[in-house]
Amino acid sequence: MEHNMKLLTNLATLLVILLGFMGSCYGYTFYVGGKDGWVLDPRESYNHWVERNRFQLNDTLVFKYEQGMDSVLVVNQEAYQKCNKTSPKVTLNEGNSVFKFKRSGPFFFISGQNDKCEKGQKLIVVVMAVRHPTTPAAPTLAPVAAPSTAVIQGSDGLEIYAPVPAPAPTTSSVASTSFSFGGFVGLIVALSLGLISFVF
Repeated sequence: MEHNMKLLTNLATLLVILLGFMGSCYGYTFYVGGKDGWVLDPRESYNHWVERNRFQLNDTLVFKYEQGMDSVLVVNQEAYQKCNKTSPKVTLNEGNSVFKFKRSGPFFFISGQNDKCEKGQKLIVVVMAVRHPTTPAAPTLAPVAAPSTAVIQGSDGLEIYAPVPAPAPTTSSVASTSFSFGGFVGLIVALSLGLISFVF
């Protein structure tokens, strides 16, 4: 009986670890401006906040502000630089705005309220490219370029340095393998249940 309890404890621990890992595949939630929220002058500047974080696919930004007193506009680079609010790609104005990253690359956010963008309430986020696991047929890999930095000139004259994700390494005679995490978890759960029914 003691052996059975130990086995169950180990299986339960394995399942908790796997479920925790699976949860991390869905991305993180970032609160823009921290406790201050989406305001004109947060305690930590937006540029500094972006520099100390890394953003990936499925991560989410939350913009907190008083509804009717501000908004968030997702714009292109030119509209970001000029604080042009006329044709945003997306308008968020519900006061607790959520934006989820569904692609890699740069995203440009500005305040849609009066002249707040012109005074600095804007944000650039660069989402890292997804790396797909590959299995090389030969051990030789092509050299990979070092990560570069894009310099974006803001309308206020400040230069913003945004990391540009390096391209994925290329290989000769590479066979791509797809990894189904959901299938793996399902297999582990099925095996665990089979073991439990076998033990009892």
